Amino acid sequence: KHLAFITEIMRYPALFVNHGGGPLPLMGRDPALVQHMKETVQKWLPKEPPKSIVVISAHWESDPISITSSANPSMLFDYHGFPPDTYKYEYNAPGNRELAIQIRDLLQEQNLKAELNEKRGFDHGVFVPLMLMYPKADIPVVCVSLHKSLSAEINWNIGQALAPLRNEGVLILGSGFTFHNLPAFFNPTPASQKASTDFNEWLKKAMLETPSGEEMKAKLSKWDQAPGGRIAHPREEHLLPLFVAAASAPGSKATLIHDVPANSTSSHAISSYMFGDEVC
Repeated sequence: KHLAFITEIMRYPALFVNHGGGPLPLMGRDPALVQHMKETVQKWLPKEPPKSIVVISAHWESDPISITSSANPSMLFDYHGFPPDTYKYEYNAPGNRELAIQIRDLLQEQNLKAELNEKRGFDHGVFVPLMLMYPKADIPVVCVSLHKSLSAEINWNIGQALAPLRNEGVLILGSGFTFHNLPAFFNPTPASQKASTDFNEWLKKAMLETPSGEEMKAKLSKWDQAPGGRIAHPREEHLLPLFVAAASAPGSKATLIHDVPANSTSSHAISSYMFGDEVC
């Protein structure tokens, strides 16, 4: 019992954060989102930093599931039309090949086909939040792709496969956006703002009233039937990192760590979550 208690209190939380539009947070735009990401580590996470960080970014889809395995991942500037300085950012965190192999094996044990990728670098869904949350870039980072099918079931299963890593002091970080409709970003309307509010309220209820497990999975799997669901997400790749993070903390209740209503600092309502606060 004593050993089980020690294991439990060492379990690291999982997070889902909204990473903003392209490099805009690093350009000083969306100050509330920037402040939230800067404060998240000190405000919500254990004092002991994670041993490694595993990031599931909305900007990487693959079949089989891919895992970065380079010792020194490069930068992947996967956005267009921004000032030249935004293509010079550096985030020199090391990779962790041993962890990448462990992740591949965990996925394969759950009958999820997975492979290592030596060439993939840090896309902006990875480096934008990490530059704000862990600016020293001294913690190893491994990235795991979404499954290209965008299946809620398969991507939930990715999170379940990653769950044991939390017992080893690894931070599971889902990086996406709870509202991701590009035309609406550029031209917000009362209808798109209402849809974002409706969907955000539905999402908060689904996340906060049910511990992570089959019931939460069943609720989230019906996201496209939720009020405003398909307006908030014409395509669901920015929502699925939330599923992965939630699934990595079975039995844990979600904690709302950021909630922005429409018409305030953001033109659309968004929310961020932590799972597994038993370590704090």
